[in-house]
Amino acid sequence: MGFGQGLSGLNAASQNLDVIGNNIANSGTVGFKAGSATFADVYASSRVGLGVQFTGVSQRFTTGNITSSGGELDMAIDGPKGFFRVVDTSGAVMYTRNGQFFKDKDHNIVNIQGHQLTGYQGGAVGTDPVPLVVPVENIAPRATTTLTASKLTLDANASVVPATPVFDADDASTYTKAEQRTVYDSLGNAHNMKLYFAKRDAAGGNSVWDVYPYLGSDPMTPASFQMTFNNEGTLLSGGNQTLTFATPGGTTSPAAPLSIATNFNNATQFGGEASANLLQDGYATGEYASVSVDRDGTIVAKYTNDQNRVIGILALADFNNLQGLQPRGGNAWVETSASGPANLGQPGTNGLAVIKGSSIEESNVDMSQELVNMIIAQRTYQANAQTIKTQDQIMQTLVTMR
Repeated sequence: MGFGQGLSGLNAASQNLDVIGNNIANSGTVGFKAGSATFADVYASSRVGLGVQFTGVSQRFTTGNITSSGGELDMAIDGPKGFFRVVDTSGAVMYTRNGQFFKDKDHNIVNIQGHQLTGYQGGAVGTDPVPLVVPVENIAPRATTTLTASKLTLDANASVVPATPVFDADDASTYTKAEQRTVYDSLGNAHNMKLYFAKRDAAGGNSVWDVYPYLGSDPMTPASFQMTFNNEGTLLSGGNQTLTFATPGGTTSPAAPLSIATNFNNATQFGGEASANLLQDGYATGEYASVSVDRDGTIVAKYTNDQNRVIGILALADFNNLQGLQPRGGNAWVETSASGPANLGQPGTNGLAVIKGSSIEESNVDMSQELVNMIIAQRTYQANAQTIKTQDQIMQTLVTMR
């Protein structure tokens, strides 16, 4: 009798409906990958098969839609190749496509299950991945060491300033033009640095300008230097100087002596309005403000002093056999002997996907396809039930024969 075949068909259809129901239930789960029930026929030594058996669930690791979430630590893997590598509180390693991360009380980057995101702390790609931590301390200040003129044009038509009376920073008649920039000492204290330019009499067919560097109201060392231009307005000398100040912080804030190297080699002197753009490389201390994630997985901390610092790089994992991964729940998988070991790397390298910051990857469940699959599974269940009913009718006929 074919009761066994029909019963196996009922069981298979029921399990298929379970898989479809699980897909539909997780249609809104971030990073969820839909599954498909797989089946195989059952044969013994007889001509007729013994029915169907459920062989497992295969995962569809296609990429879900990427949507913006606004969370600064949310991230989506924009491509099919790659998993976030996380560790739980016991140190067990798992892999997930759910990129909803946030900072916990200990400033670790974790998901809602408390699993810590791992990567290359400080950006040393190739080392063993470690849990990534968001910094909380202030970024250290940096003393100004260079002053570079990306643009410095002096007015060739400016009147010559006589050498007497001698230069006086408080007397505008003793200089032609003044430029000022904020510079920083080793403790992050800001200082107003001024450069006073005084056009002098031409010497040997060249134009000469005296420059007087000041820090606040005090002259720096050297107290002055000269910049010389030829008759085409090109700088001949004086573009590179080392300006020092022994006690920038005074007695109340004893910072290290300042030593600032100038690079005015692009300076020119033309007949027109003077202009300058002077760039310095120092900055004050800054507090942690926010964090962002770049396409290549670089996690960058931003500070209130407009400085950025790389705190780490994500480690993405790929596997030779994705179907060999074992689901653990909570949007996580673990590697097995069937999947092979994880191949780790930086996003965007060796075929790995790139990262989309402040975004999430939605479930890849196709709701319309799942509803069609559900109808087919339902009809399959009804058809198997019908075979059992028919076998029952045949048996009843045999039993009532006289």
